[in-house]
Amino acid sequence: MRVLLIAAASSVHTVRWANAFVQRGLQVHLISQHAPLPALSPSVALHRFPHRGGLGYLLNRRRAARLVRSIRPDVVNAHYASGYGSLVRGLKEVPVVLNVWGSDVYEFPDRSALHRWWLLRNLRAAHRIVSTGHAMAQRVKALLPGAAPVDVVPFGVDLDVFRPADRRGNDPVAIGTVKALAHTYGVDRLLQAFALLLRMDGLPEARLRIVGDGPQRAELERIATGLGIAEQVDFIGAVPHGQVPDALRKLDIYVALSRAESFGVAVIEASACALPVVVSDAGGLPEVVRDGDTGFVVPQGDPAVAAQRLHQLILDGVLRERMGAAGRRWVREQYEWSHCVDRMIAVLQQAAGT
Repeated sequence: MRVLLIAAASSVHTVRWANAFVQRGLQVHLISQHAPLPALSPSVALHRFPHRGGLGYLLNRRRAARLVRSIRPDVVNAHYASGYGSLVRGLKEVPVVLNVWGSDVYEFPDRSALHRWWLLRNLRAAHRIVSTGHAMAQRVKALLPGAAPVDVVPFGVDLDVFRPADRRGNDPVAIGTVKALAHTYGVDRLLQAFALLLRMDGLPEARLRIVGDGPQRAELERIATGLGIAEQVDFIGAVPHGQVPDALRKLDIYVALSRAESFGVAVIEASACALPVVVSDAGGLPEVVRDGDTGFVVPQGDPAVAAQRLHQLILDGVLRERMGAAGRRWVREQYEWSHCVDRMIAVLQQAAGT
């Protein structure tokens, strides 16, 4: 099967899909306006389009149509509905599978009536739509009743890469997150929960590790100072995706108190590393946690409840170990990478009629 991917070559998720497809014997072409990551397989035929930015999605449409006629793919797989999804409009010769990622269907259509109209046109051009989670699939159906079939295929996790650490010694209990430092991801709420936690009785020494960078970093550092916890908080900064497993293995508990979240790939990566998780009930996060088994789901906007759950986990090492082991089993059953690749290829084959 010959697949034409249309996606950001600068995204680790694009590279993972493209590389997995060629490893399975598919012929893969990739259209991108973005420079590729070094990890992109040389077996992927990259077509770097000249026009950049938002206007590029319009200016490159004719070039995309010509390339489709030239390489004659069995199926086109476009990723990110509001951007690269714009390049598939008008493609009549080949079935289109459109993967939605998150902000393209949650934030983009709410900016204006024009943005919503634009997105809906892109969604209507798809023969099938793929979502990483059930919550986002419902969002697509609410935006466009009668849309093309929506399949749920998560971003999976390679369990050989995301694996548990050796048992930690007598170091302070490490709580942490790996997220972009933006308002959406609720790192300020994590700081508030940690401040409440440090005031609770019987607590051994604990530290908070915040891995990531973004527009809110300076504000978050000021919040930590204002809460009087700056000495117990480590702002690690951003790390390449290849170093995320090591960053997770330095933790004992993973926390994501997001205000909104389309799926929760960082949470399943943490669970794959056998970490118990505490997450908010926002968006798709409850999908990736079995409450009371692999971790705890807490009400968003309530740092006090999050602090109570963290306190419970810190004081009960057996519970941490049990939830971590259950989390890794859960990922193996639901989100193992090769299984997700199988599911994605099946969708592409169904769309192509092969």
